[in-house]
Amino acid sequence: MLSFIARRSATGLLMLVALSVLIFILLRLAPGDPIDAYINPSSPMSASDLEVLRDRLGLDQPLPVQYLAWLRAALGGDFGYSIQRGGVAVLPLVMERIGPTALLMGTALAIAIVLGISAGIFSAVRRNALPDIALSVISFVGISSPAFLTALLGLYFFSVLLRWAPSGGMQTAGAPFSVADVLAHLVLPACLLSIGHAALIMRYMRASLLEVLNQDYVRTARAKGVREFWVIIKHATRNALLPVITLIGSTVGIAIGGAIFLESVFNWPGMGLLLVNAVGTRDYPVIMGATLVIGICVILVNLLTDIVYAVVDPRIQVS
Repeated sequence: MLSFIARRSATGLLMLVALSVLIFILLRLAPGDPIDAYINPSSPMSASDLEVLRDRLGLDQPLPVQYLAWLRAALGGDFGYSIQRGGVAVLPLVMERIGPTALLMGTALAIAIVLGISAGIFSAVRRNALPDIALSVISFVGISSPAFLTALLGLYFFSVLLRWAPSGGMQTAGAPFSVADVLAHLVLPACLLSIGHAALIMRYMRASLLEVLNQDYVRTARAKGVREFWVIIKHATRNALLPVITLIGSTVGIAIGGAIFLESVFNWPGMGLLLVNAVGTRDYPVIMGATLVIGICVILVNLLTDIVYAVVDPRIQVS
């Protein structure tokens, strides 16, 4: 098991380095000069001052030299300082946004897992019946609905028209902190974020369970007189969950993409909102730091998924 974890960790580390290289190059290839982000339009700088600033920031060096300098500092925990936030260190700025994003994504994934697995089991048991057809149509709509469209429609109907939920933020402005207030602000964006993932899990669970129900050991259990409820829950569902576990781990990256849109729509103070604002203001250090932290989170979740899958499925060799 230790060698299995070591191999997966080494692969994740290489992916993280590749991600940092890709983001660094894309930011440098973006239209405009990186030095423009440091210039205050109200107080333009002379050409000589610009050269001094460029030299101090290392922007006059070749791209490989710039990247290695950034990587060396990042390995020491120094991701630089935010351009648009008055020189605030990037790492503390990013770390304080992880909590709200983890709360939103964790709640959304929990809702998606419970609803997706339950609906998948119900749909497989009622195969080709009216409930199965209805759930299939709903799941296809959920899978094909982009996150930004779902967020905007949900905000309009449930917050503007029906006024069932707050329209944004993590808590009411000016009000003292309370768990009930946070939950009231959390319910709508978490439910909207879970729609696509619940639909995808439901489709995978249905297909996997239908395949398992045709196996010989399931027919044997029925022949022995085991109640159908226990045949489904104890014998079939456990084995049908194996591909769903992998799917759940892989949806974390997709959930982060959806969270970026949802946090910007609902003004949720998480990583997504921070990243969108950084892109809009060309705050390169924050973009690099936030992207790297998100990449680390996704890789860790995928590593955990691989470990859980290896433990659950005895057919996988982990030596």
